[in-house]
Amino acid sequence: MSIDKVPFGLINEIWRTFNDAALYILFGIFIAGLIQIFVDKEKIAKYLGKPGIKSVVLAAILGVPLPLCSCGVIPMAVSLKKSGASKGATLSFLISTPESGIDSIAISFALLDPLMTIFRPIAAFITAIVAGISENVFGRKDTEATKEQTDTCIFCEDENDDHNHSLAHKFKYGMRYAFTALLGDIAKWLTLGIVIGGVISYFVPQEFIENYLGSGWQAMLIMLVIGIPLYICASASTPIAAALIAKGMSPGVALVFLLAGPATNMASILAVGKFLDKRAVVIYLVSISVCAVGLGLLLNQIYVVTGLDIHVTLGKAGEIFPPFIKTASSIALIALMINSVRRPKKCSTR
Repeated sequence: MSIDKVPFGLINEIWRTFNDAALYILFGIFIAGLIQIFVDKEKIAKYLGKPGIKSVVLAAILGVPLPLCSCGVIPMAVSLKKSGASKGATLSFLISTPESGIDSIAISFALLDPLMTIFRPIAAFITAIVAGISENVFGRKDTEATKEQTDTCIFCEDENDDHNHSLAHKFKYGMRYAFTALLGDIAKWLTLGIVIGGVISYFVPQEFIENYLGSGWQAMLIMLVIGIPLYICASASTPIAAALIAKGMSPGVALVFLLAGPATNMASILAVGKFLDKRAVVIYLVSISVCAVGLGLLLNQIYVVTGLDIHVTLGKAGEIFPPFIKTASSIALIALMINSVRRPKKCSTR
């Protein structure tokens, strides 16, 4: 490998990853805009207020498709708690939301394989339920919730609007939210994730990954140590995981990173401690750690039993569309990302 070839080769790896993922990212962001239109936080909060399995499961179901990162989910979770959601349901929502999301599911299909695309949100759902039920069983009981009532309409441009909005107006709001506020929130982290994935693909020797981070519970514990304090969103973690798998990491170890990295960081840990309590922090971290390792081992076993080889199908979804569509999508996504970062974010994330 000559030094003069390094920049071009690295740029080529970064562009290839971005080009394969761009169309799926645009699709995921579009669906996220539709979700923003139709998911009403105030109405949902009343269904999350009762302690028990039902509210925990509902919170996990609600969180799986929502495209919020581990810091973006904090204000929404706090708002749900103040609106009357139980502690178990709040903790469930705090885990399932950043671990998954319609945008990360789309990019998982583009860069990983169908099995991991399906297993990843299921793993987030299971982890959230385990944490929520554990909080209900082992956590301190909720005091009477103080519900904050609000008649604020997210579709109104100002307080004098009459609250009667057409579907076209709501659609415009949802798309503005998706391609300005949401994309602006994840743009720099997504770019960083793709760049890191390219660096891993180009520079990190396959033997290093296979020898130290290839498979087994020891490698999973290392990924927990790396992932828990790290701030990275679900979409940004996906190209990194794809690059590590291509270098020899097992799908199970990669899953640990995909679950622990997006769900936890110091900001979310401090938020759980402040708005729930210290015992909830322990339940939060233990639930994520145990489920990540357990589900990682299960995923590896599924690949063994089914005879599937992830390296055969890794990133093949990016080959479905012809090159000109992928290139056009990449150019459009770059333009939208630049616009979303430059423009002030006027859209509420509820």
